Amino acid sequence: MTITAEERRARILEVVRELGTVRVMELAARIGTAPVTVRRDVAAMADSGLLRRSHGAVSLPRDTSSPGPEGRPLVLGMLVPAVGSYFDEVIGGARAAAAAAGATLVLGIAPYDAADDRTQAEQLLDAGPDGLLLTPNWHPGVSPGDTSWVRDLPVPAVLVERIAPADSAAAELDSVGSDHRHGVLLALRHLRALGHESVVLAAREDTWTAHQVRAGYADGIRLLGLKPRPVVDIHRPGLDSEAIATRIAEAVGQGVRAVLVHNDQEAIQLAPLLRARGLRAPDDLALISYDDVFAALAAPPLTAVAPPKRGVGATAVELMLRRIGSGS
Repeated sequence: MTITAEERRARILEVVRELGTVRVMELAARIGTAPVTVRRDVAAMADSGLLRRSHGAVSLPRDTSSPGPEGRPLVLGMLVPAVGSYFDEVIGGARAAAAAAGATLVLGIAPYDAADDRTQAEQLLDAGPDGLLLTPNWHPGVSPGDTSWVRDLPVPAVLVERIAPADSAAAELDSVGSDHRHGVLLALRHLRALGHESVVLAAREDTWTAHQVRAGYADGIRLLGLKPRPVVDIHRPGLDSEAIATRIAEAVGQGVRAVLVHNDQEAIQLAPLLRARGLRAPDDLALISYDDVFAALAAPPLTAVAPPKRGVGATAVELMLRRIGSGS
C-alpha cells in the first residue's frame, strides 16, 4: 500500500523519537522506503526544523522532554503583522520547530496599521506564554519609537524579521531575520553576470521588507557599478500594475532589459501586462521577483530571491527555547 509523504514523514519522526539518533540507511529499512526518498524527506524536515542532520545521522533538534514551569508543556507566543503569503512560511517554520520540541505555539496578529505593539504583546501575554516571538509593526524608514516596554516583559523575547536600531531598547533583544539587503545584492549580481548594466527596481514602500529591499538596491547599484535608475514605487499593492507596467516599458525604451520586483504578487500581475506591451520574460526582459512565495506558479515560472522564511521561524523558536532553558 502506498503511503503519502505526510504519513511517511510522520513515521520518520516516530522512529527518530524512539531511537534518538539513527542513520539514514537504518531509518529507510525501518519504514520500508527507498533511501533516496528518505534522504529527501529528511532534508525537507531538517529545513523545517523538525530534524537535525549530522554526518549521515538523524536526530531531533533538541531534547523534547524538557517541560515548562510546573511540568506543563512550553507555550510560545508569536506576534506577526499578517498571515498569508510571506509570514505563512515563517509561522510554518516556527510551528514545526515548536512541535518537534513538544511546545505549543500561540499566534497573535497585529495588522500593519496597528499603532501600539505594546498593547498587542500584552494581549498575547494573556495566553500565558513562556516566551514571545515578536515582529513589531515598525514602519519603513521611521524610528520604532519608545521600545522601553520590552524591558518590562515577564518572559524572554526574540525579534523575528526585524533589526532594532542600536539606540533602541529593543536592540537588547536577540533577533533572527533574513538579510534582505544581501538577497537583493545576489539578484543584482546575477543580472550583472548576464550582461545587464542597468536594472529597474519596482517595489512596495509600506513594509519593513520593502524598506530593506530598497536599501539593498541602492547598495548593490553602487557596489556593482550599475547605472542608477529611479525606483518604480508601488503605492497601492495589487492596484497599480497598469501604471507600473507602463513605467517599466518606458525604461525598456531607454535601454533597460532587467527588472527586480518586490514582491511575487506584483511580479505575477505584471507579467501579462508586459506581454501586452510586447515584452516577454525572459526573451525581451529579465524579470526577477523578491520573496519566492508564489513565483513558481507564474506562467512561465519566475526566477526569484527566496529569503529563508521557514528557517527564520524555526531558528527563532530554537533560540527562544535556549533562552528559556538557560533562564535568561
